[in-house]
Amino acid sequence: QVQLVESGGGLVQAGGSLRLSCAASGRTASNYAMGWFRQAPGKEREFVAAINWSGGSTYYADSVKGRFTISRDNAKNTVYLQLNSLKPEDTAVYYCAAVRVYRDSDIPKFHRGYSYWGQGTQVTVSS
Repeated sequence: QVQLVESGGGLVQAGGSLRLSCAASGRTASNYAMGWFRQAPGKEREFVAAINWSGGSTYYADSVKGRFTISRDNAKNTVYLQLNSLKPEDTAVYYCAAVRVYRDSDIPKFHRGYSYWGQGTQVTVSS
């Protein structure tokens, strides 16, 4: 089992920045890819970004490319999502997720592909 706890959400004005963190505990062995998803009220949970175990490969949704950056520090068992140039449409609950994969090509970009989830952290962007 892997436990995930997100933090860093909050209220920010449009154009502002936030950094989300996701701390992992439990069976944090190698080969875990990590993803960030978000869900706005009345909408499906959508892919935001993912990163492979080493941190050498990252993937982004088109809607956040160039504004958000995913990174990880395996020594701290923590994954980060830097959110810059925030827009009101970025308002959502942000979730981190983990899945064990052995090839980068297997890293899922959809929520059902992940095995473990955090409880979420709210990000609200005011206009």
